[in-house]
Amino acid sequence: MTITELPPQAARSSPVSGPPDPVSDAVPPVSDAPSTVSEASEGGPLLSAMLWATAMVGGLLVGVIGFAMSYSTLAETALSWGFSPELAMWFPVGIDASIIAFLALDLYLIRKDTGWPVLRLAAHAMTGATVWFNASSQGAIGADPVQAAAHGVMPILFVIGVEAGRRLVIQQAQIEAGTHTDRIPLHRWILSPWATPRLYRRMRLYGITSYPEMIRRGQELIAYELWLKRKHGGDLKLASEDEMLPMTMAPYGYTVAEALAMPAEQERAAEERREEATRRQLEAETRRQLAERRAEAERIRAQAQLEVAQAQAGAEAERARAQARADVTAAERAAQLEEAALETATVAEARARTAKAEREEAEERAREAEANRAAVEQQRLADDEQRAAEAAASIAELEARAIETAAMAEARRRAAEADKATAEMEEAAAETRRRAAEADRRAADERAREAAADAAAAQSRKDAAEADEAVAETRRRAAEIEAAAVEMEDAARLSPRERAARKVARMVLVHAGGDSERLPLDAITEAFGVAYSTASEYRNEAAALLAAGYRPAA
Repeated sequence: MTITELPPQAARSSPVSGPPDPVSDAVPPVSDAPSTVSEASEGGPLLSAMLWATAMVGGLLVGVIGFAMSYSTLAETALSWGFSPELAMWFPVGIDASIIAFLALDLYLIRKDTGWPVLRLAAHAMTGATVWFNASSQGAIGADPVQAAAHGVMPILFVIGVEAGRRLVIQQAQIEAGTHTDRIPLHRWILSPWATPRLYRRMRLYGITSYPEMIRRGQELIAYELWLKRKHGGDLKLASEDEMLPMTMAPYGYTVAEALAMPAEQERAAEERREEATRRQLEAETRRQLAERRAEAERIRAQAQLEVAQAQAGAEAERARAQARADVTAAERAAQLEEAALETATVAEARARTAKAEREEAEERAREAEANRAAVEQQRLADDEQRAAEAAASIAELEARAIETAAMAEARRRAAEADKATAEMEEAAAETRRRAAEADRRAADERAREAAADAAAAQSRKDAAEADEAVAETRRRAAEIEAAAVEMEDAARLSPRERAARKVARMVLVHAGGDSERLPLDAITEAFGVAYSTASEYRNEAAALLAAGYRPAA
């Protein structure tokens, strides 16, 4: 077997059981070696508490004494260096307080796993400065080294105590974070100078933090190798490649059990890859089938849209023809009404003429009556004259008779003229009555034409209703086809974006003759309630679908 994959990090540090199934008849370790080589002996809790209390009290005592001595010495030295009394008393506070602040901040950052070495270096630099200032406060250091050491030793002791605390804090933080690494004992470096570097290398490269765990792994590997030699009669060349895996993978941080389990893990990983490839193939086949079903659904939907468009076009044409017939009927009826109005005006004019003739006839009769009255009055006057002239001569009687004869002739003439005028007015009245009868006949004809127009309009409305019913039936069928297409889309699990693109493609086929540029964006925004930018994207996607051969069918 060829190992193709290596672990990305160190092997697990958990205890390891015996060899797994790939290698049978494995024996346990040669000797009952303990799980750890050595263990640090620990006292009881009481002893630990006492030691900790003693260290704390001693450390605080050393720190307080050291700072007190340093304060007094540095204050006097500051006065000798020319500081004012007010500043001289703050000079040692600034020096020694900076040491405490830098060391405390360094420990705090270590606890937060964000240590900054500059703080520690600064604290050490300030410690060196205060040691130097204290040692040189009584004169040159070389003149009296003992005196200089007495003045400078207290700050050094304080820093040593802080460093011990820092080491404890760092170790505790590493233990809590799980990053603490055991150190290899010095005696191992001395007693096994060739094998120890390899051990150190494996621990550091593969993150093995426990030195006892590393020792246990080495013992387990030696025991396995001895068992393998015993199995094959001392010749490891007879061992299979799988059996040699623990020795091969040991430099890479693998335990015996992990190395022996690698073939099974590799086979399992290969099986998982084959299963993944099969799953992907099935998914690809499923996507292909879904694509075919979507194409079929789009074809059915396009066919439905085409039938709907054809039905709408037929309905629109039938409606236009019905509207044209209705318009023609309305125009004919308007012409007839106009003609009837003209005839009505003629009848009214004839009636006005008749009334005028009757009025003239009444006036003529009034004139005739006036003439008769004048004739009677004339006759009375003539009688009066005749009675007045009875006593006159025959010439006067003859003259009166002549006058009477002339008046009567004039009266008869006027009566004849009045009879003639009456005859003319009667003739005019007869003509008026004839015209009125003609107007009545025309009005009857007009009513007949109106009835015919109403019948034609009713027929047009009936035709329009039938056309609307045909359109409604076509739309119902289109809705059923659309619903079937939507169901097929749902079965194909199209996204809303794909559905929108296909609907726009159908709009292009129905309303724009297959040219997407002729479909206005306003129609898309009104149909989907989207912005112009999104409508433009829908139209571009629809154009791409049509260019790819998308043609929906019923």
